[in-house]
Amino acid sequence: MPVRSSPSPAISRRGFLAGAAAASLLGALPAAAAEAPAPEAEPPKITRKVKLGVVGCGGRGAWIAKLFQQHGGYELHAVADYFQDAADACGDALGVDKARRFTGLSGYKKLIDAGAEAVVVIDVPYFYAEQAKAAVEAGRHVYMAKPIAADVPGCLQIEALGKQATAKRLAFLVDYQLPTEQANVEVATRIREGALGPLAHVVSFGLSGAWADPSKGPTIEDRLRGEIWLSDIALGGDNIVSYDIHIIDGVVWVMGKRPVSACGRSRTCRAEPHGDRTDCGGVVYEFDDGVLWTHLVHALNNNADITTLSASFFGLAATGRIQYGGKVYVRGGPKHYVGECGSIYDQGAIKNIAAFYRAIVDGRFENETVRRAVDGTLTAILGREASARRCFLTMDDLVKENKRLAVDLAGLKA
Repeated sequence: MPVRSSPSPAISRRGFLAGAAAASLLGALPAAAAEAPAPEAEPPKITRKVKLGVVGCGGRGAWIAKLFQQHGGYELHAVADYFQDAADACGDALGVDKARRFTGLSGYKKLIDAGAEAVVVIDVPYFYAEQAKAAVEAGRHVYMAKPIAADVPGCLQIEALGKQATAKRLAFLVDYQLPTEQANVEVATRIREGALGPLAHVVSFGLSGAWADPSKGPTIEDRLRGEIWLSDIALGGDNIVSYDIHIIDGVVWVMGKRPVSACGRSRTCRAEPHGDRTDCGGVVYEFDDGVLWTHLVHALNNNADITTLSASFFGLAATGRIQYGGKVYVRGGPKHYVGECGSIYDQGAIKNIAAFYRAIVDGRFENETVRRAVDGTLTAILGREASARRCFLTMDDLVKENKRLAVDLAGLKA
């Protein structure tokens, strides 16, 4: 399947962004605030090997496949990627037999037929729903990257597949890392316990550099390599869906629900755009209780000085913050707290890989991450559509519309 690349997982735009810049913007916090102790990581309890197939062998795909291997409870059985060189490079690194390295758009089907017990879906979001459908229908467990889809039909299909997986006693886990970090968990718990008083509004940021956007060729083949697909809305969903989803998922997680409406604006301002992704914009969401949520979208190479992948929750008595790395807190009120998020990009994936293994071997098939992933991705799509159309749009109308995004696959290798 198409390659999902990253220059270096430690500094990828998908994982690098908070860190020191975020910490420097938080300001001085009271010295009396207690730092949260990091919980001890329990070594994985390995009772058997799970045969694993990885769909998507680019930068993050190959990297996360190595984390599965390091866990110790998985046998890297097969790989699939649209490009032969990517499948071979990943297969060589993981020791996968050459007979179980599959390519082309239908490579994932061959991987499933080759006997993989569990399938990692981590290539291009446009393809996720059909790949997951094939896996669940064949009785395979599914570990899926984010975002789960680029459009509403894809989200609804993943929602149905999650329920189907539970009914068939299959594990289905969506890999969001921010809610696995204990400091974020502590902030979220205190907010839910009323630490902020009545909630007034939420402000969040999704800041990234500009994605590669070269000229288009006669087919979309070149758009499937090197994360270029991030510049095509139908393939990746636009910035708010493909990147900002980390913090959008975080807000939905803390709130325990998705917003009911949105309005906004977005624009493309880079020179000579080839893909149709936007470069910046803003969305105002509203929840059913009237709480407002403003989200800023930004994908430009301009040394921006705002925090990224962060969300501040403003109550009448105190303020809380979660983010993808750096300081988090509840400031003021009766439940004051300061914590530090560590290396979420890798540690979050490691925790999710361990959770996926336990779900399979212990028979835990509630698949709670699917519901939240659907709500978060629909929220991001709602923001994208309201901004693109420059209108007020409700979640109900978005879902009823059920608009499908089309990709021209002509000329691609089956």
